[in-house]
Amino acid sequence: MSKKILLVEDDEVMPKIIARILPEPDFVVDVAVNGKEAMEKLEGSNYNYDLIITDIMMPYANGFEILSKVKSHNPGNPIPVIIVSNAGNEDMIMEGFKLGVDDFLKKPIIPAELILRVKRLLMKK
Repeated sequence: MSKKILLVEDDEVMPKIIARILPEPDFVVDVAVNGKEAMEKLEGSNYNYDLIITDIMMPYANGFEILSKVKSHNPGNPIPVIIVSNAGNEDMIMEGFKLGVDDFLKKPIIPAELILRVKRLLMKK
């Protein structure tokens, strides 16, 4: 059965890369181009995603806001979240972990690393 992933990324190249790394039918990747659209997709689907991959810096709502919303929605069984960012800023990484992020990846993404981390989080769920 396919795993449903919400990718929140304002860079238009990233969804194409992720779609190649996580191909259908194993994965269905739904893309939101900013935080506001991500919030709408989450609420519209009643948080029916297996995993969320989000950038930190985006218009309307950043990755931390999305992370906080997701983790507070269903505290007993939250959706795993991976933050992807080219900001190698340690404070941001620590902030993400304080808010409950499950994993952190730096851009540019290494395909094999992304697959391993995604599969690890999906097996836990």
